Amino acid sequence: MSAPLLLAPGAVPLSAWRDIYFGRAATLDPACRPAVERAAGVVDAIVARGEPVYGVNTGFGKLSSVRIAAGDLAALQRNIVLSHAAGVGAPLPVPVVRLVLALKVASLGQGASGLRWDTLALLDACLGRGLVPVIPGKGSVGASGDLAPLAHMTAALMGVGAFTVQGRTVEAGAALAEAGLAPVVLGPKEGLALLNGTQVSTALALAGLFEAERVFRAALVTGALSTDAARGSDGPFDPRIHALRRHRGQDEVAATLRGLMAGSPIRDSHRIDDPRVQDPYCLRCQPQVMGACLDILRQAAATLDVEANGVSDNPLVFVDAGEVISGGNFHAEPVAFAADIIALAICEIGSIAERRVAMLVDPALSGLPAFLTPRPGLNSGFMIPQVTAAALVAENKGRAHPASVDSIPTSANQEDHVSMATHGARRLLDMASNAADVVGIELLAAAQGCEFHAPLASSAPLERARALLRARVPALAEDRHFAPDMVEATALVTSGALAVAVGLALPTVDQPA
Repeated sequence: MSAPLLLAPGAVPLSAWRDIYFGRAATLDPACRPAVERAAGVVDAIVARGEPVYGVNTGFGKLSSVRIAAGDLAALQRNIVLSHAAGVGAPLPVPVVRLVLALKVASLGQGASGLRWDTLALLDACLGRGLVPVIPGKGSVGASGDLAPLAHMTAALMGVGAFTVQGRTVEAGAALAEAGLAPVVLGPKEGLALLNGTQVSTALALAGLFEAERVFRAALVTGALSTDAARGSDGPFDPRIHALRRHRGQDEVAATLRGLMAGSPIRDSHRIDDPRVQDPYCLRCQPQVMGACLDILRQAAATLDVEANGVSDNPLVFVDAGEVISGGNFHAEPVAFAADIIALAICEIGSIAERRVAMLVDPALSGLPAFLTPRPGLNSGFMIPQVTAAALVAENKGRAHPASVDSIPTSANQEDHVSMATHGARRLLDMASNAADVVGIELLAAAQGCEFHAPLASSAPLERARALLRARVPALAEDRHFAPDMVEATALVTSGALAVAVGLALPTVDQPA
């Protein structure tokens, strides 16, 4: 098992967030402790002086003009957490909440939030010991931060609510006790520091990005396999074409497709006597479509990389000046934009894959038996899996409408423009799941199509992908229960196993050197 990642606040690479999402342990770098304690000292000094400072000794939002007495400051912090823990809906997935915890400790560890080290250490201990707060998925508009979901996270630290511990849902106080931890009693500003910020929307967007990346990489493999199944040309992948267009993603996708198809006997057998001049767009425009998807996924990744390493709660503590200043870093507009373009990419990855499936089952286009079955009529073959793929693509189209263009004012119009980043990011996991199912269907169809060309084989990389599938799903000779085959194929997409099987370095969403 890999050693836990050490989170250096403000300098965590995208690869680390990916590893945390997919299960790697993480812990905060203790070298940040002095910066955290200095900021907490600034808050203590403000309380001692008795000067009114938002978030320290005032009400919140529309109630910011209400001064709070010194004897009520602890109650103020507890009240804001419990009142704001008003989320609804199914709990966020455990991998997403682990990412929320990691993002939050890395943000608070930068020493601009004013909470005590012991409070931050408790949050880090929950991350390290597998105590995952149960956070309802709905209730944030992405400004003033992810208030409701982060309040549920914070309430669990106080012993209110529940944790998920090794698959069990455990009452928060009991879970803390089992782990040898005591519930926190929040000091001045600590409640606001914990429940303000964009960590939930950012975690959801990162999760969507990482799932989209796996679907994208698998779709490059299935797209190449479909091209061979349809005896398509690799001419459209010629590097000279893409050099003239100058889009980096397009060039990388074309190079990947060339590598995946290199040396294919199926392709070589049709270089001389194939009368077709052009393939359908779903085959020959793969570099242009998938390359554009890669470019915008990288754009979103760059935005989320910055956001994940930033500080987004409010107000912020500036130690050198001894000041606490209220601003608007909690506004998740960058995350909302990133989520919207990830949604577009997911939609298009699935859309062009479905068109390849539709092409393969149509004998007039593919030259293969109707619906990819040796005995069409008696057997329906891939007729309905293509319908399923079409349904999933249609669903994703509806979900791809941008969330960032919407805003419903909240908090008695004090918070009069919000990002809607959180639900814009939350949809991405479902969209990626839909696209993965489509690509899984394409894997089945493309492998079946290639087998009609026997004894000719595809390229070595594509044959490795086909062998991986065939170890789990036999070829379709006669109709059978289809759903289990689709489950197996989709698992190869979502696990990343299909992309690994080809033995080539496929593009990732990380910014290239």
